[in-house]
Amino acid sequence: MPVARSEEHLLSLLATLEECRAFLADKASPETGKLLSLAILELRMELHQVTDSELKALCDLVVDEQAAQEAEDGQRLPPYLKLIK
Repeated sequence: MPVARSEEHLLSLLATLEECRAFLADKASPETGKLLSLAILELRMELHQVTDSELKALCDLVVDEQAAQEAEDGQRLPPYLKLIK
C-alpha cells in the first residue's frame, strides 16, 4: 500500500474513532471515551511520527507555562486537573 494511501486510510480511521469517542463521552460511557482518546493520541503520534519523549517534553513545557501563569495570576487549578507524571 503506497504511503499516501496508507496515510489517507489512517486519517479516515481517526475521523471514525473521533466520532465514536464523542458519542461515548457525551452519551454512553465517559470512561470508555477517555480510553478511546488514548488510542486516538497513539495513532496521531504514529501518523505524525511523534516520539514518547517528544510528547513528554511538550507536556513538561505546558506544565511549566501553566505554573508560571498561575503564579502570575495567583490562580490554582482544582486538584482534579493536576497533571500526574
